[in-house]
Amino acid sequence: MKTIIVALKGLVFKNGRLLIVKRAQNDEVGGGTWETVGGKMEFGEDFELALKREFLEEVGLEIQVKSLLFATTFFTKKNRQIVLLTFLCEYISDSIQLSSEHEEFLWASKDEVEVLLPQSILDDYIQHGIFKMKEFFD
Repeated sequence: MKTIIVALKGLVFKNGRLLIVKRAQNDEVGGGTWETVGGKMEFGEDFELALKREFLEEVGLEIQVKSLLFATTFFTKKNRQIVLLTFLCEYISDSIQLSSEHEEFLWASKDEVEVLLPQSILDDYIQHGIFKMKEFFD
C-alpha cells in the first residue's frame, strides 16, 4: 500500500538562534539525531493547529505561525512518501519542557546548526535560503 504523510516543521528563533531538539536515543526513526520541532498532521487539522499542537506536545511552547518558508517531499520507504512543510514561527512563551520524544534542546547558532542537523535538512535550508534569513545571525 502506498502512503503519503503530511508533516510540518516550525523554525523558531530567539536572539538569532534556532530552536533544535535531539530525538531520544530509543526512537526507532532517527534516534539521537537533531531536528526542528514538528510532526505529522492529524486528519481534520489545519496547518496552524497541527503545528501549535506539535510545539505544545514536544517542547511545551506556545507559538504563532507566521509564514510558509518552503515545501519538500521525500521517501522514507519505497511506498511511504513524506510531504514536509516548513513554517516560520514565533514563540509566545519560551520556557521549554521536553516530552519523552526528545532528550535535549538547544537554541543553536548558525554554526551549531550546520554541525548538528543532518545533511538532508541542511541541503533544504541552503536551497531555500534559510541561512540568509534576517532572523538568523551570529
